[in-house]
Amino acid sequence: MSPSNSDPAAVRALLERGRSLATPALRAAVQRLAPPMDAVAAYHFGWTDAEGRPADGDGGKAVRPALTVLSAEAAGAPPETGVPGAVAVELVHNFSLLHDDLMDGDEQRRHRDTVWKVYGPAQAILVGDALFALANEIVLETGGEHAARAARRLAVATRRLIDGQAQDIAFEQREAVGVAECLEMEGNKTGALIACAASIGAVLGGVDDRSADALEAYGHHLGLAFQAVDDLLGIWGDPQSTGKQPWSDLRQRKKSLPVVAALAAEGRAAERLTDLLTADAKKPPEEFQDFDEEEFAARAALIEEAGGRQWTADEARRQHDTAVGALDGLDMPDRVREELVALADFIVVRRK
Repeated sequence: MSPSNSDPAAVRALLERGRSLATPALRAAVQRLAPPMDAVAAYHFGWTDAEGRPADGDGGKAVRPALTVLSAEAAGAPPETGVPGAVAVELVHNFSLLHDDLMDGDEQRRHRDTVWKVYGPAQAILVGDALFALANEIVLETGGEHAARAARRLAVATRRLIDGQAQDIAFEQREAVGVAECLEMEGNKTGALIACAASIGAVLGGVDDRSADALEAYGHHLGLAFQAVDDLLGIWGDPQSTGKQPWSDLRQRKKSLPVVAALAAEGRAAERLTDLLTADAKKPPEEFQDFDEEEFAARAALIEEAGGRQWTADEARRQHDTAVGALDGLDMPDRVREELVALADFIVVRRK
């Protein structure tokens, strides 16, 4: 049965299929790392606890592996063809998480202490670097005429991801950030790697560049939709579900889409929010972190009153529609097309 937007259980089965195909190869790849980096990486992925004992962490949402094996099938190849691409994308994604957690000062991820908190900043940096190098090794090991094409797409996506992180950090120090700038940053930081996931399996499966570009466009806009939903969760998400502190993005002074959209609006709420955030920017980080819950709740209420929450939800839907439209005209099995559309529906609708 093909999943649909009314059948989340079937979409979860797609995600689980991607996870089950990619995880054994991902574990084997991580075991190549020299000690203690192999153990630190295993903890980060949720496979062990801080003492090295087996744990039952699932390693995240598995959206990227699901996309990668689906893209291989879009090229008419077996899903296993996409597994090296899925592993490589997951390695790059987790390289970025290890570094982001350290740069952002995040102490929790997936309801556990982050790597830098447990093992120190040096290990977070080293293991992140090792995962990045390993990702390229895995793709190139596939050999054949398509490996270089796939490695190039992965390299471009990684560079854009790093560009996006640099933009994100710079935005935290600026009083004004435009909506277009924020979308560009999120297109780099999140969209680039999801775009790679949606195309690299097809490239390994031998698809032509025009079709790979269309799948990449699907993934890019899906990534923007995915990030828009994450931005909503970063302010209004349930900490039990997100694994982060309440008002996580507000605590970090992130210029996420709801904040930027609210600041760009007209009206008293936008003006009051501007005044508050301008004053916040002049405070030292330690004072800002000591704000009580009411302070953050007041900022969240102003963002919503100014329209930032609704604008971001609408933007998630717009990006979803653009992603699905990018599949028009692509020659692929009907089942695969339906699953790509259903996965997009699930990401935007079911995760809110």
